[in-house]
Amino acid sequence: MKKKLVSVLLTATVAAGMLAGCSSSTTETTTETATETASTAEETATEAQTEATVEETAETEVDPAAYDGKEVKVWVAENVVDFTNEQIENFKTAYPQYAGVTFTVEAVGEGDAAGNMITDVTAGADVYGFAQDQLTRLVTAGALEEVNPDYLAEVESANSAGVVEAGKVGDTLYAYPMTADNGYFLYYDKSVVTDPSTLEGILEQCEAAGKNFYMDMTGWYQVAFFFGTGCTLTYDTDDSGNFTACNVDYASDAGLVALKEMIEVASSSAYQPGSSAGDAVNYAAIIDGTWDAGTVKEVLGDNYACAKLPTFTGSDGNEYQLSGFNGCKLLGVKPQEDADKLQICDDLAYYLTSEEVQLARFEAVEWGPSNLNAQASDAVQANEALAALADQFEYTIPQGNYPGDYWTRAESLAGDVQDAFKTASDEDLTAALEAYQADLESYAK
Repeated sequence: MKKKLVSVLLTATVAAGMLAGCSSSTTETTTETATETASTAEETATEAQTEATVEETAETEVDPAAYDGKEVKVWVAENVVDFTNEQIENFKTAYPQYAGVTFTVEAVGEGDAAGNMITDVTAGADVYGFAQDQLTRLVTAGALEEVNPDYLAEVESANSAGVVEAGKVGDTLYAYPMTADNGYFLYYDKSVVTDPSTLEGILEQCEAAGKNFYMDMTGWYQVAFFFGTGCTLTYDTDDSGNFTACNVDYASDAGLVALKEMIEVASSSAYQPGSSAGDAVNYAAIIDGTWDAGTVKEVLGDNYACAKLPTFTGSDGNEYQLSGFNGCKLLGVKPQEDADKLQICDDLAYYLTSEEVQLARFEAVEWGPSNLNAQASDAVQANEALAALADQFEYTIPQGNYPGDYWTRAESLAGDVQDAFKTASDEDLTAALEAYQADLESYAK
């Protein structure tokens, strides 16, 4: 229809130009004719434009009956099932064409969703939350649809850059950002730990008070030491999610400093392995995440306090800041053979990760938003745990995709730190790091 409209206007312009070139004796007649022609052209153009608008409107009209009877399964963490059901009712109000769609919300946590989806994609959820480190597995298994192109630009601009990147394989965004709160920091009892700035100081204060200091040294937490001394551990993937290269330099002087610090911490009488506040006892400090804020508040009461991770003095005499991963929760959509059902799922995922819903989810369960406007709200800024996490994020890297074998191997290193490595020489520790690095490199084919 646009081509037709341009053609009509062009004809009018040419006609007017030809008439303007006539002799002066026919000027009056020419002017009248040109006016009539231009008027006719304008009317024709208006009619054509109206016709185009009607046709385009007809093409984009939504027939609610096309969606009636369709069923959409949604997986979310148990503590947001009720919240999600409430938001879906709001969604159906905002998208009345989906009033006849049946939405079923089931409790499947972000840590379990990927494993369940990969086991049986067909039986899995249509829309589901998952932790970012599961992205590659899900893409490889064909369990994720690309983010709807109609929403892509807005999703990328509205959310934290690190979270957007976490949802990508190659240059393709496969999931909708939902939170930016997957990381760890220090909770402490301020009546015992009066200075949380150094790791040595925290351990000394806990020892003096007969209190415990909890920290996990397995894969996710262990990088706090290695990244803190400047080491690297990342994996490259191709567009299919296959691991193609490992970028690691743990077998180095910086790696040795990190490993020796882990051994020193594990040797403290205050040290306890672990990161779950619900399982911790008699503690004055614990490295944990925002998900346990309520549990820690209940235990510490008025002495509840939060801070970024401390610094430590390495075996080389230099000061280092504990680092780590920063991560997020993503919302994925399963590929669909039914284009109408895919549209429902994309619209729902977009809605559930919008600024308004992210803020409402924070108010309901204190999940930290990935949306930039939501992050800047007064309520989010006033949250102690999220504020500490935000401070810590300045010293962390976005968690990319890691092979499953990495997490298993990292657990064995943590066990050695608490046992066999306590009396090992620097030469033995260096050899252990070389073997560890070789294993990590072998996981990329």
